[in-house]
This record gives sequence, C-alpha cells and structure tokens, in this order.
Amino acid sequence: VQLQASGGGLVQAGGSLRLSCAASGRTFSAGTMGWFRQAPGKERGFVAAIRWSGRTTYYADFVKGRFTISGDNARNTVDLQMNSLKPEDTAEYHCAASPMRLITSAVWTARNYGYWGQGTEVTVSS
Repeated sequence: VQLQASGGGLVQAGGSLRLSCAASGRTFSAGTMGWFRQAPGKERGFVAAIRWSGRTTYYADFVKGRFTISGDNARNTVDLQMNSLKPEDTAEYHCAASPMRLITSAVWTARNYGYWGQGTEVTVSS
C-alpha cells in the first residue's frame, strides 16, 4: 500500500486547509485510516481516524469541532478538513492505514497502523 498525502501549506490563524491522502496498491475495505501530526521537537500524535466500515470517526480533543475526517471508498482517499486553524496546529501531518478494523482503544496509537505516507507540512501563522 502506498499512501500519498497532499494539501499542506501556509495559512493565517483562523484559516482553513484540506489535506488529502490517496491510497494505491492494496486497499482495505474494512480497515482504518488516520491522521497523525508531529511538530518540531515533539512526538508524533494522533489527530483523527475513520473506520471504512460504518464510517465511525475519532478525534483528538484539541481538534474536535474544528477538523473533520472523511473517506471515499471509490477514490480510496481520506480527507482532513481543518478549519479555525491555530498556530499550535503547525506540524507535519501524516496519513496512516491499517488493514484491520481497529478497536476504539487502538485507533489513537501510531504503532497500530502498518502503513504510512510521507508528511505534508502545515504552517499556521499568527
């Protein structure tokens, strides 16, 4: 599986960006896809995830109400709509995929995703 993330850029605080992750090769109709982010000097942390079956979504507390994750099975893409961006959202964003329907307690942990795309940089200026 290859994952290709795109959509990052420079935006002012309060602005919006839409990240997209395109999956190619083997794809998973029943798996889980997620977005993680890593700011300079910090560990990679969970942002959002979606299960393909049932479209159940999960969000980190600090993005609830601002970010929305969505998936398109036909296009094998997962998007992350980011609104009301803050300078603290500045980070490299990575998409990840698991072939399994991760249980709720597992979606938050990066090591449970076996496939990763390259990061896309998001910079939010104040």
